[in-house]
Amino acid sequence: MVEFALGVPILLFMLLGGLELTNLMLTHMRISQIALTVADNAGRVRTGIDESNIYEVFAGANLVGQDLEFENRGRVVLSSLEPNGRSGTRAGQRITWQRCFGGLAVAPRYGLQGAGATDASLAAGMGPAGNRITAANATAVMFVEVSYDYRPVILESLQGVIGTIRYESAFNVRERTNQAITNTQGLSVRSC
Repeated sequence: MVEFALGVPILLFMLLGGLELTNLMLTHMRISQIALTVADNAGRVRTGIDESNIYEVFAGANLVGQDLEFENRGRVVLSSLEPNGRSGTRAGQRITWQRCFGGLAVAPRYGLQGAGATDASLAAGMGPAGNRITAANATAVMFVEVSYDYRPVILESLQGVIGTIRYESAFNVRERTNQAITNTQGLSVRSC
């Protein structure tokens, strides 16, 4: 009986820790899926892109993250990365347009809309050092940054340890000839 009384708290702690670890892994998977989904879907829009397409892409992100309360506790930054058309020391990449979704207050990590347009500040592209993404001439890359404020379900003391989950993804634009964003329906722009 004594062994059982000593073993139950340890077993209970291991069980609850295992559940929390499982929840954390599933959350990482979901946030990664949101990043991939947004970049892929934004890259699939053909001929031209409109604010209504952005709304649809973000609706998909919200659907994937619905169980996580992503709209309130997360943030998606969608950037269109293109060559800046400059030459010499000013040649590089630029963020032609950028849209955001979600209530988490997180600034874009690699710059705001217009960054790199007249200089070489994004010459190496976007992404972490050693793994930067650049767009080829006459095309664009949809670069996505996703941040999520993870809140433990059981072990709330882990809140400060885990903090914000971040994922990035990039997909080439496919079959789109016009990279400029339009707003034919007069929708509110989801600017950052």
